[in-house]
This record gives sequence, structure tokens and C-alpha cells, in this order.
Amino acid sequence: MGRPDVVVTGLGATTPLGGDVASTWEAMLAGRSGVRALTQEWAAQLPVRIAAELAVEPSEKLDRVRLRRLDRSEAIALIATQEAWADAGLAEAPPEPERIAVSFGTGIGGATTMLAQDDILETSGPRRVSPHTVPMLMPNGPAAWIGLELGAQAGVHSMASACATGAEAVALGLDLIRSGRADVVLAGGTESVIHPLPIAGFASMRAMSTRNDEPERASRPWDKARDGFVLGEGAGAIVLERADHAAARGARVYCRLAGAGLTSDGYDIVQPHPEGRGVIRAINMAIADADIARSDIVHVNAHATSTPVGDMAEIVALRAALGDHPVVTATKSMTGHLLGAAGALESIATILAIRDGVVPPTINLDDPDDALDLDVAAHKARQMEIPAALNNGFGFGGHNAVLVFARA
Repeated sequence: MGRPDVVVTGLGATTPLGGDVASTWEAMLAGRSGVRALTQEWAAQLPVRIAAELAVEPSEKLDRVRLRRLDRSEAIALIATQEAWADAGLAEAPPEPERIAVSFGTGIGGATTMLAQDDILETSGPRRVSPHTVPMLMPNGPAAWIGLELGAQAGVHSMASACATGAEAVALGLDLIRSGRADVVLAGGTESVIHPLPIAGFASMRAMSTRNDEPERASRPWDKARDGFVLGEGAGAIVLERADHAAARGARVYCRLAGAGLTSDGYDIVQPHPEGRGVIRAINMAIADADIARSDIVHVNAHATSTPVGDMAEIVALRAALGDHPVVTATKSMTGHLLGAAGALESIATILAIRDGVVPPTINLDDPDDALDLDVAAHKARQMEIPAALNNGFGFGGHNAVLVFARA
């Protein structure tokens, strides 16, 4: 008996483009930017004063009492989860708890809670620190709250691999179902650290765009004028399910999660390998795992964050592994970089691209890098049949995660 097929049956998100999947996807296809100028008083002192904040505040989806116990990253993880679970048709008829698992991560986690509570400690003393502080700041908090929300008893796993987190969490979900440990996995990622300290830290590394006077044009993957990424916040949740389990309950299927490849560069804590060796291996592993023809992969949702070095290192790897036939896009041009949630949201974009036969655009690609020798869907969405597609997610520390989605 061979390994089971794994399908996608539910999607959920809250992002800088919209408070759910439908509004986010509509904005992506229209090429709208979610990047804005930061209006908070604390932003005035920073070298970077732009970010991609949520389009819809968590307070519009969750009640105030519950929000007081949750870090913002946890709250938005729950919002995305609730949408995905309902979208999969599981809210009314959930599976056995022992067959539900969670694989959900965050790159940084509850940093804003930690910093805010430290301010309270310094100014008002230890008795004023919230009793909810530790569950709010712990990195497994989002996954743990999701597990409680769903009553999951087949394991709650919390990935933390920087900007590869969301994609790695989806890859682990694939393994959990294939190994027989679960029939249904809620997978994804979340991040919300739009705060002066992370922004100052990234800015000190010269990793972020300083195009403060043109926020909507700041995230510009592969453009000659790119000068760093734009910080975003949001969460993406994906319901993965054993194909026969989904069929037995008559579930609507978006596509298959056909394969995954995970490698590490062993090269540098922040810089990608210049020849993309780890990425090439991850792509090759993912294709072999999916057992599909390389020529079937006609679309790639690239990691492409808008950094001078990283963008072209990925292009070198894609060209080496896939040749010149895929149509590539970088949705971070619109959403900014959601760090630990990026791989989850971009997986959702890849899934919907397959479903609808359309590649979302890369905006702001006005003057392409001379070394950009792949076909990019620049400025506007492109209609095309997509039998299979890749989503790439890479993270500080040399994490490489590649997912293959294919038509069911």
C-alpha cells in the first residue's frame, strides 16, 4: 500500500490586503499594495517609517475579553484558523480529536507582549505584570491556542525557522498525514512584530527599505532600485487532509500538496548561499517527493523579499533547477514580508493560482535587474493553466523550504 495523497480543503488568512482569503486574493490579483506610512508617534524617530499593517484589526473578529489573553500574533492565528476550519466544512462536523494535528509556527512570536510587559515592570513594578504574559509570549503560543480551539489531540507542533517557518510548518503537516499520525492537519504561520525594536534591529542590518516617502512602491523584488524588504504582519492557515478522508465526507478540494523539500545552507546566519546550492537541493527534493515531471511546474511563488542579494540568489537557483519555463511572481511586492507567516500566505496564493488558473502580479518591477533571466508576471496578473507550482520559503540561519502543489 502506497503513501496517501494529501489535499488542501480549507484556507484562512488575515493580511495587509484583507481580513480574509477572498479579499486578500482579490487585492493580490488587482496588484494593490498593503504598505503604508506608520503614523504611530514612536515611528518618527526610526530610519524606517513604513510597514504593511493588517487591513482588519483583530478586535473586529475576536471579543475584547479574549484578546486580553492573547498576543497579537496569537489572535490573528486564531482568526485565520477559524476561517480555514469553516472553509473546510469542519466547524460543524469535526473529525475525531485524536486524528487532528496542528503544525503552526512563528518566526519571532510574542515579542510585542514581552516588550510591553517589560515596560510595565520597569514603570509600575512586578505586581502590575499581566498573569497572561508567559502564554502570550511563548513561541508555541499560536499553535497551542489553535490546538485548544480545534480540540486537537494528534499533536501540536510549533515551527520556528525564521522566514521559512510557514512553509516548513506545511511540510511537517504533509509528513504527519503521510505517516498515519493524523487525518487532518491545520498548518500555517503567524507574525505581528511591527514595533520599534524589531524595525530598528532590521534597519541596523540594512535589510529594510527606507523608501519612506513612497510606501506603496517600497517593496520591489528584482528591481534595480530595490533597497530591502518591508515588514508586514498577518497569518495564514491551511487545512491539509488525507485524500480518502476528504472524499469520504464529500469535501471540496483545492489541490494536492504533492511534495516538499527541506535543506539548510550551512553557510551564514543571514546571507543566502551565493550559488543557491541549498535551494537547488530543496527544489530537487520537492520535485522527487512529489513524483511529478519537472516540466509540469509552470509557476513559482518566489521567496523574493526585495533585498539586493537574496532576490538574485533565488533566481540563480530557480534557473539551475527548473530552467527558464516557469512564470515567477513575488507577492511580497504587495504584502510586504510577513516573516514567519510568509510561507503560509504565499502557499495560499499558490493554491489559488492553481485553482483559478492565474498568476498574481509582481508590482513595482519597473527596471528589472540585468541578471533577471526568468519570466516574471510583472505589473498585472497572468492567466494560464497551472498543473503544478512551487512555493519557496527561506529563513535566516540558512533554512530552505520548498513546497509543490498540484491539481487534484
